[in-house]
Amino acid sequence: MVTELLNGDDICARSPEIVPADLISELVPPREFEKSSFENYRPDTNFPSQAEARDLASEFVGVAKRGLFAKKSRIDAPGLYLDGGFGVGKTHLLAAMFHAFKGNKLFGSFMAYTSLVGALGFAKALGTLSQFDFIAIDEFELDDPGNTMIMSRLLNELSERGSKFAATSNTPPNALGEGRFAAADFQREILGIGKQFLMLRVDGEDFRHRPVNAEGISYSLENLQAWTTSDTAVADFSALLKKLGTVHPALYGKLLAGDRQIALLNVDVLNDQNDALRFVSLVDRAYELQIKIRGTGIPLTEIFPIHFLDGGYRKKYLRAVSRLGALSS
Repeated sequence: MVTELLNGDDICARSPEIVPADLISELVPPREFEKSSFENYRPDTNFPSQAEARDLASEFVGVAKRGLFAKKSRIDAPGLYLDGGFGVGKTHLLAAMFHAFKGNKLFGSFMAYTSLVGALGFAKALGTLSQFDFIAIDEFELDDPGNTMIMSRLLNELSERGSKFAATSNTPPNALGEGRFAAADFQREILGIGKQFLMLRVDGEDFRHRPVNAEGISYSLENLQAWTTSDTAVADFSALLKKLGTVHPALYGKLLAGDRQIALLNVDVLNDQNDALRFVSLVDRAYELQIKIRGTGIPLTEIFPIHFLDGGYRKKYLRAVSRLGALSS
């Protein structure tokens, strides 16, 4: 067993359960963005769109200071959509909007909301979410037709009930016309909800200076044994993939509750797309919780084969590579 080789708690022995109240209570900014504000956002002066995004975001949630002769607000839509590459501060601004908004509010990833619908059912999820005045959606994704249609219908119905929205999206290099956001595609893909967003491109460089193809590290068993502690979650990589297939994605965060590190044995290339997408979701939750990940076998940043990286889920995989590079270093 993996616990005989590593000092930690076997992830695969855990059995998290869906508690509807918990799914809602967990819709808050991740630990990294607990103190994000408009005041501590530092726009890069080389990219004016960052300051513009800060000002519009502040205006959108009603905290911007507008002079007597200020121009009329450009925001005449119920939603604000920030699109850009990795590490330009979009999530910081989204969290700042959440913290500044006065009223009932939620903050979650695109996957968190679609998982909520999957766990509760559409009608119950709609009834629950309609109690909130402001809904922040991080990492809006258009590469899954089913989830896109779910969110389209959900946002359309919530907007009719008066909810406001803010969303972010990651556009990796070489995607959507050299990193440019295709607004027409967005509007078409989610059945008209795009017209309810003011769309703003946020340019800039990754402030963490992490390359998309971040170089990973492979650790020896001895290295991993010395690194693991009692608050380290441990698993054999192939066993973990099987475990993820038995757990609803809405529970992946709960699966890692209380952990500070994850140690994986025998990391290998992912050959099944379903396994890969589930692991991406786990990486997203680990990143939000700032849980370090290390493993034996191949470097974690090399687990996605080229045909996955060049396929329809390219954006998700590149984001995961970037995050794995940060978490495994």
